[in-house]
Amino acid sequence: MAEYFLDDSVTQPFWDNSVEPRLSIDSGDTVVFDCLEACGQITPDWTVAEYDNIDRSKVHALNGSVWINDAQPGDVLEIEILDMVHKGWGFSAHRAGSGLLPEDFDYSYLHHWRLDGDMCYSTEVDFIGVPFEPHPGVVGVAPREAGRFGTMPPRANGGNLDVRDMTIGSTIWLPVLVEGALFATGDCHAAQGQGEVCVTGIESPMTTTLRFTLRKDLNVAEAQVRRPSPMSKLDSRGWHITTAHGPDLMENAKNALRYMLDWLCANYRMNRSQAYILCSVAGDLKISEIVDAPNWVVSFHMPLAVFRT
Repeated sequence: MAEYFLDDSVTQPFWDNSVEPRLSIDSGDTVVFDCLEACGQITPDWTVAEYDNIDRSKVHALNGSVWINDAQPGDVLEIEILDMVHKGWGFSAHRAGSGLLPEDFDYSYLHHWRLDGDMCYSTEVDFIGVPFEPHPGVVGVAPREAGRFGTMPPRANGGNLDVRDMTIGSTIWLPVLVEGALFATGDCHAAQGQGEVCVTGIESPMTTTLRFTLRKDLNVAEAQVRRPSPMSKLDSRGWHITTAHGPDLMENAKNALRYMLDWLCANYRMNRSQAYILCSVAGDLKISEIVDAPNWVVSFHMPLAVFRT
């Protein structure tokens, strides 16, 4: 079994099954991916004005593609996340008209983080610290359809899944859709809540080590993940939970989040944008009840462990 390294000098901000692979490997090999932050251009000194003028054509700045020898459509690619190492910084942001609450936020906001060991410290709000629980936001193989596709929406090939449970020690299974699989990854998050409600986690450049095994004895229709326990380091000081009910799950999700923003701003020294960012990087949006018609319940869970004082 061999180990390879892919630097960040070439990025792939798209999916395309005709792309020339950067690397060919055998089943059982390991690849170390040096990944830029998701946008491939942001630095720790960026201002919100620079963020507003970002080059969207570079998002996501994926590293790949990797050709897996003997991979054929119908096979399954097994990916083990062996390690993820940060580079000391990250950012979060919301843009006008995006996220779960586009009607509430008609402006952009950029929030920087300092990563130190196993913690992520807000540089904007001095009493917030979030555990470093990394995952690659994007893991995917080439789509079966010909042509070039954007990386923003998740697809049958995996892609921008943003499943925070794909952390160190986890295993991912992806369906192989074309010969060679053509795997790519990036969009590393130092932390993220369930839902990623403002559209970003703590977006960070990272070095990610993955081991690949070709499975011809499995069949999966879409991505599957197995993660180790415990679920989160944040589960240590309890949670504050807001709920919203009604016949529309999306509207319930929006209202549960709004109620949490209200609670955060009323009880802590933060503005609404800072609260929105915190909900996206640390809070969990959940469907609590979907069986008692005509109303369903969505809840938003904020771990109290993020507050350092």
